[in-house]
Amino acid sequence: MALEIRQQLKLSQQLVMTPQLQQAIKLLQLSRLELEEVVRQELEENPVLEEAQDLAEDKELAAESAEISENPSSEGNAEEVKELQDDMEGFNQADWQTYLDGYHSSGATADTYEADDDRPSFESLLTKKTSLADHLLWQLTLTRIPDDQRAAAAEIIGNIDDDGYFKSSIEEISQACAVSSEAAEQALSVVQDFDPPGVATGNLRDCLLKQAETLGMGESLVGIMLRDHISELENRKYQAIARALSVSLDDVLGAARIISGLDPRPGRAYGQDEVQYITPDIFVHKVGDEYVVVLNDEGLPNLRINSFYRNALAGGQKVDEAAGEYIQEKLRGAIWLIKSIHQRQRTIFRVTKSIVKFQRDFFEKGIEYLKPLVLRDVAEDIEMHESTVSRVTTNKYVQTPRGLFELKYFFNSGINTTVGESIASESVKSKIKDIIAEENPKKPYSDQKIVDILRQEGIDIARRTVTKYREMLNIRSSTERKRLF
Repeated sequence: MALEIRQQLKLSQQLVMTPQLQQAIKLLQLSRLELEEVVRQELEENPVLEEAQDLAEDKELAAESAEISENPSSEGNAEEVKELQDDMEGFNQADWQTYLDGYHSSGATADTYEADDDRPSFESLLTKKTSLADHLLWQLTLTRIPDDQRAAAAEIIGNIDDDGYFKSSIEEISQACAVSSEAAEQALSVVQDFDPPGVATGNLRDCLLKQAETLGMGESLVGIMLRDHISELENRKYQAIARALSVSLDDVLGAARIISGLDPRPGRAYGQDEVQYITPDIFVHKVGDEYVVVLNDEGLPNLRINSFYRNALAGGQKVDEAAGEYIQEKLRGAIWLIKSIHQRQRTIFRVTKSIVKFQRDFFEKGIEYLKPLVLRDVAEDIEMHESTVSRVTTNKYVQTPRGLFELKYFFNSGINTTVGESIASESVKSKIKDIIAEENPKKPYSDQKIVDILRQEGIDIARRTVTKYREMLNIRSSTERKRLF
């Protein structure tokens, strides 16, 4: 078979993901905190960008800059170029030294306060929370022990996790500090006597037993149950414990009640996890009989193009070819970023407005009236693709008169009712939660019983669906929910 080379023309359509389009898609799915971080980074890396105080001014300058970047030498822009040149003259004539001096001294400094009485206390400036390690090391400094035990104790404190449990071994501590095993064991015993009670133990049994000993109950029924019957206690086999110890069931239940009040994680009070508060991307306010959607622009910098570089591109300043290409590239990137952010905000606004239209009964009456809704419904309503709606509703939050919700919350699958209508899955979850909240703790409802109760209310649902929803709500099974005291 002979081989030959041919030229062939073929016409086809394909989607080309340009860097600008990739950036727009990326910005669309970012959360608010991530978007703020991206904008701050661009302000640092792109000299053409700057933060404006007036949003109207920002839009105007962005439009002008886009026109200049497309045709910087056109005669139609002559007046704008002259205006930019006048701005540049004022820029060069400004007293920058005075400006910088005032900028650096704008905050409250040590020289601001005339008297020591006016100064804020040093303690009021401290915001760092005391960690568990700091709390234990402070107690170690107040303890008189030999130097080898002190070094081992410090090493032990360094191997305690956030819950307060010792996650190493005596052999490893002994090798790390070059001390004997006896010294390491004594150091561990010293640390276990520190506050909070139960710290530096190796497991849950020892942790709770140490707390019982601190309360003077180490040899009582509480201590005996923790020491010898921890597995039966975990499985709530109170009758078996009563028979094994030859005591009454009431005594076992009383001891179990005391044990339930102990702390299984003694170190959590000193946790360093800072609370991350959610800032809503958009607000829904009720004004009269209507619901008004308002974007939350607080915290997002208003970007604009720096007038100095706009002037340089317009011909007001002489720049070499390499510098001009660099400024032109940064200008295009800045304009595209501004447009992408504006497009992102408009899309969030349109999606939220559509959600409010579909879920008006929810805003009026509550979660029981939440309707089944899918991405396609909103996408067809605002004439966008489903993937765009999916990206917009991810990690975006709306503050409503009913509370703070993620936009994804309003999209639910439907569950049939006995009257032929559909009810949102979130409404069913809420009903299951209410049913369990009202049950008798000594006789909790099984999943099948919850199914029967829901069917009485007209909701046709399978038992496995109830089990799935209950697990999604982090609610334990009826056996685990049962309380004898």
